[in-house]
Amino acid sequence: MTRLALPIDVEAVKGFMPEDEGWALHEAALEASKLGPVLEIGSYCGKSTVYIGIAAQANDAVLFALDHHYGSEENQRGWEHHDEALYDAETGRLNTFPLFRQTIRSAELEDTVVPLVAPSAVVSKGWATPLAMVFIDGGHGMEPALTDYRLWAPRVMPGGILCIHDVFPNPEDGGRPPYEIYKLAIASGLFEEERAVGSLRVLRRLG
Repeated sequence: MTRLALPIDVEAVKGFMPEDEGWALHEAALEASKLGPVLEIGSYCGKSTVYIGIAAQANDAVLFALDHHYGSEENQRGWEHHDEALYDAETGRLNTFPLFRQTIRSAELEDTVVPLVAPSAVVSKGWATPLAMVFIDGGHGMEPALTDYRLWAPRVMPGGILCIHDVFPNPEDGGRPPYEIYKLAIASGLFEEERAVGSLRVLRRLG
């Protein structure tokens, strides 16, 4: 499949996106962004944003990067994926936005990536633009995962792509909610699976 050169060492960016899954995202975005704008939910420090953004940039498309930048539940103090270097004593939570901006600037994506720094449900209230691709990788608790799926999956245009990260059928391998929303997407009859790479599922919107 077609891949474009990345302008930075994306593996040096903080994040939880395996390289093979990142390239699968890139390839999906390279196709989908020919149809219109792309949205990712959960940017963290920008690793997935680079993979998707370079593809969107090649098609003169926009990537909306949605993240409140306080980190997910599993990123907070006392949890498995906490990074003390990102801890903000003022809020008692993470603050990933400065590193995210640095990543986007280093990757020369400021003409392509539009940061949306707010909760997913807040941004959705005023959203009217059909999306060629939605990538769900936000909060992995059941409530935030269901919220992201219910608010954003219907906004994928027919022929567009829905990607869901951290889909683990075996609960011993990872959190369960992304798998649950993946099952909802398949059961809806609106999406069919096209590709699975690691924990990433790439679905096509029918109709």
